[in-house]
Amino acid sequence: MAKDGMYGDTLLRAMTGLHRWGIRLTGGLLGWRIGSMETIELHTTGRRTGQRRSALLTAPIHDDDGRYVVVASRGGSDRHPAWYLNLVADPNVELTTRHWTRAYRARTATPEEKAELWPTVAAAYPGYEHYRKRTTRDIPLVICEPADAAAPADA
Repeated sequence: MAKDGMYGDTLLRAMTGLHRWGIRLTGGLLGWRIGSMETIELHTTGRRTGQRRSALLTAPIHDDDGRYVVVASRGGSDRHPAWYLNLVADPNVELTTRHWTRAYRARTATPEEKAELWPTVAAAYPGYEHYRKRTTRDIPLVICEPADAAAPADA
């Protein structure tokens, strides 16, 4: 079972800060890819504050329809990442890539979708499989679809 705590939170914040700093320092030349995965910045609305929140994430799946799949792993933590809780409360998000920022609608993959997508996710970064085994929490996959192509919330 994974352990959570201040040390883990501090480490995650430090790693994200260094990643952001690297993108700024290089004028965006570095940091928008990690291995085979594209890096995105996910912008959510804070579920308690209503303020804009941002998280840098890797997208192990990105297809020609503009769909991105991200993993709410939080490094195998027993807690969901804040960004995931925010998009569950309000699925209207924005994604920023190296070239653009666009409106998206995010949703948790169904169990069937997750079963289909997980092998590709784990192949892109084997650490995701380690995270899955490290926690008792079901790690959600989040499917982000362009807002103009996503189904309405009440559909």
